[in-house]
Amino acid sequence: MVARVFGLKGSIMKLKQGSFLWYLYLDKLYCLLSVRNVKALVEYFHLLDVHHKKTLNDVLFYHFLHHVTDLTRNQITVVFNMLDWNTVGEIGFDQFYMLVCILLAQENHLEEQFIFRHSRPVFELLDLDGELKIGPDHLHMYNFLFNIKKQQLRDLYYNFDITGDRLLNYKEFKLFTIFSMDKYQESQKAEKEKKKEKAVLKKKLSQVNESQRESLLGIQPFESISNYNC
Repeated sequence: MVARVFGLKGSIMKLKQGSFLWYLYLDKLYCLLSVRNVKALVEYFHLLDVHHKKTLNDVLFYHFLHHVTDLTRNQITVVFNMLDWNTVGEIGFDQFYMLVCILLAQENHLEEQFIFRHSRPVFELLDLDGELKIGPDHLHMYNFLFNIKKQQLRDLYYNFDITGDRLLNYKEFKLFTIFSMDKYQESQKAEKEKKKEKAVLKKKLSQVNESQRESLLGIQPFESISNYNC
């Protein structure tokens, strides 16, 4: 399901501010919606399902994604074909829910976390041919939602292609998600340390400025008295 959402070349997808999805909260640890948000999403899905078939066809799907994202028509078609793995021309709520989680993960810069938490469904979606293996073209082609860098792709197949066949089985892909998550957590930790250092430096500068200001205020009266005596 996530496979083709990695998408076409181009800019990274953005949610439109003020749309329904803008107000949903994605859990940062598990990359899933809360029960309350799921209930709201079910009601929203029913409103979109104007034919009361408990599914969305390609036309309804296009208008939904066009309304909530900046994806192009071509990209929306790719996403729909990805979700419609049975090629019946419709998607149900399960696929719709997965898509919403993907969109929110991308919007909140939780791509690594999402892939790590949902590595099995991600792999199954990328396995377009059903051969239980994925090639670099699959990941490179579908990157407009998950923002996988070229260097990451090179590292992926250089470091984790244990069999050397330029394809990844699930175990190799899982190792990649663990490695990516470790790097992500390290970068987050480094960013927090950097912010902490900046805050300490800012506090020290503020104290120095305050000390200088107090010194100047303390000197001022003496200057005034000196001028007065003259």
